Amino acid sequence: MDQGHQGGQGRREKVATSLAAAVGERIGASLAPVDAELERRYPGDPGTRQPVHTVYVPGDVFAADTVRSWGDRALAALDEHAPDAASFAAVLGLSDDLAQPVYDRVRAKLEREPVEDIRIDFEDGYGPRPDDEEDETAARAARLVAEAYRDGTAPPYMGIRMKCMEAPVRDRGIRTLDVFLTGLMVAGGLPGGLVLTLPKVTYAEQVTAMVRLLEEFEKAHGLEPGRIGFEIQIETSQAVLAADGTATVARMIQAAEGRATGLHYGTFDYSACLGVSAAYQASDHPAADHAKAVMQVAAAGTGVRVSDGSTNVLPVGPTAKVHDAWRLHHGLTRRALARAYYQGWDMHPGHLPTRYAAVFAFYREGFEQAAARLVAYAARTGGDVMDEPATAKALSGYLLRGLDCGALDIAEVARATGFTRADLEGYAAPRRADLTVSPK
Repeated sequence: MDQGHQGGQGRREKVATSLAAAVGERIGASLAPVDAELERRYPGDPGTRQPVHTVYVPGDVFAADTVRSWGDRALAALDEHAPDAASFAAVLGLSDDLAQPVYDRVRAKLEREPVEDIRIDFEDGYGPRPDDEEDETAARAARLVAEAYRDGTAPPYMGIRMKCMEAPVRDRGIRTLDVFLTGLMVAGGLPGGLVLTLPKVTYAEQVTAMVRLLEEFEKAHGLEPGRIGFEIQIETSQAVLAADGTATVARMIQAAEGRATGLHYGTFDYSACLGVSAAYQASDHPAADHAKAVMQVAAAGTGVRVSDGSTNVLPVGPTAKVHDAWRLHHGLTRRALARAYYQGWDMHPGHLPTRYAAVFAFYREGFEQAAARLVAYAARTGGDVMDEPATAKALSGYLLRGLDCGALDIAEVARATGFTRADLEGYAAPRRADLTVSPK
């Protein structure tokens, strides 16, 4: 018999067991394949920065100054329609304590890093063009992207959205991707922030085809296998629910063989696919909520991130109309954040002020509570909320996302928590076994 530790009543408890050690060993051996499968299929979040949005610009419109131009146009919109913190807060309903910090940070963001992720579009935003014209536009896009990374003007993430894998446009999409990637290689290699988007995916086999295509490109250039990843755009009902009633999107993630980086919801194509009237096509429609919930569950733990879609209501025209569009976009963005969709699409420079206002307010208003709960967890004091390792992971992830986008700065996080960024990253990426054990 094994003997236990000293009990609370001053006596030593006797611990008896009935199972031989070999029993546990056999159980462990029987579950070894499951353990390996869990690690392969559910590696967890990659721990890299996730942009708060993706900006879409047609291939023929994209230029060397596009990112700076978007920032300047967004600042001009603020100057014209909300020239100070009080007027901006009044439009969006921000509290008095958030008004000035959010406004100041929005302006600073638009001056320093107006766009976090940009997709040069060769699909719906570009349309069908003569082959020679699309070839030239794709080559030009590669040159401009390479130059942007070389001169330091690139946003954190850049790439293209090619045409889809459906038969009528498949060859054109493949060629555009080849021209673009080859142009980057000729210009010095693939940048670290490269992102590719595969649209209108309906069957998992189309994802497999993309994987084989990228494998061939990597072999042709001697690149490390798996170097090139891509996003899967969910724009059809078949991408969510297959003919046999299963979740196609889950099979798509596995078909990507570790290359999938994101699932992006396509608001308007998906809504139209379900027959939703144009006036009701929006990211808060029940059909949209269902699709994104399925995407979210399918992606959980896989390291694949989910992005919300966009609004087509543009903040242009007289001030009253701009304010209405700002309120709509701000509300949709806040709604998405509360549902753990930390990324969305922005289609116009006028959306940038409300994108960042919503994001910054989201992280700043919850900052003190999140910091206090994480400190209490680390000290095992609990406070008035008893958090578990999984919640500590969410709290630290919340603070890290706030730092990445500029809503928070490391000095104020350090003052509130005593933690470095490395400390936060440690809590955000615990071992799998830690997530099943509550703090003692």
